[in-house]
Amino acid sequence: MAPARGRGLNRQPGSFSASTSTRSIRGSLGASPQAKPGKEDELASFLRAGRAPVAGYRAAPVSFDGDTALRSVDEGTWEGAIATGWDTPRGPLGGYVMAIVLRALELAVDDPERSARSATMHFLRVPRVGPVTVRAQVERRGRSLTSVSGRLEQEGELLGLALGAWSKPWPGPTLDESPMPEVEPAEARRKVDREFPRDDRPPFMGRLTMQHRFGDPPFTGSDRSEVGGWLGLLERRPVDALAISICADAWFPAPWARLTELAPAPTIDLTIYFRAPLPLDDSLLLGRFRSRLVRDGFFEEDGELWAPNGTLVAQSRQLGLLIDPQL
Repeated sequence: MAPARGRGLNRQPGSFSASTSTRSIRGSLGASPQAKPGKEDELASFLRAGRAPVAGYRAAPVSFDGDTALRSVDEGTWEGAIATGWDTPRGPLGGYVMAIVLRALELAVDDPERSARSATMHFLRVPRVGPVTVRAQVERRGRSLTSVSGRLEQEGELLGLALGAWSKPWPGPTLDESPMPEVEPAEARRKVDREFPRDDRPPFMGRLTMQHRFGDPPFTGSDRSEVGGWLGLLERRPVDALAISICADAWFPAPWARLTELAPAPTIDLTIYFRAPLPLDDSLLLGRFRSRLVRDGFFEEDGELWAPNGTLVAQSRQLGLLIDPQL
């Protein structure tokens, strides 16, 4: 399973907290993963190569591209690292983990004329901060569309499986029945501390800007499962498939608005459809995330991400699991 989403919010309406401790959240899902000793040589080699931070080390300057960088070690095999700073109460943000795998899939496709159209990842285990291996293989390369698969591994354990489709554009009309909702425009990028002023926010929120536009605060017993707003990386960079992966998973789960207490919500699988030519110029995206059914502990969440000009950039769907939810 992917890390529990968002991820350190307490039961106080509208406030972000880790009042339910990291230990108690992890304990409900299994033992907390810890970095293993004896990795100094491996860590040093990553740092010398300009790698992303691992096991408490931080390369400077901090950047999303650095935290998702990969180094080729063999045909179809890359090494990277789960960086610090992307933590939720239970391991790194799932969208960040998926972004690392997307980079490998894109490298395997190796065709600038073909852009990401669809990607799905199933999360099997919670990664630890530290080195990972990504293996990607082209399953079929057609005249216009490439199908590619990927595996994320850490110390011999399989963490996740992915499938993706990269394609050239095909001729045809644009039929758009998903207009961007009318909301207040995005404000200037800022850290989330103004809307979520607590000091114990999950660390990954320090890498993002989030500006509420949809739905009620978490754990307020709302009558609808709809959340969202403007969001994106705090740093400025083009909006590509990797950045969209972050945006598709960063907001707190839609059913949390209907609950009255924190319920960890690990992601089982996440699918993203990329609906616009990428990359786009740097901007925030407007995200709206909705869920229609929670049953047997599982919920679906459908997301839409729009550019400021109204272009639908991506659609997402994920299956999540609510652990001991309380209404």
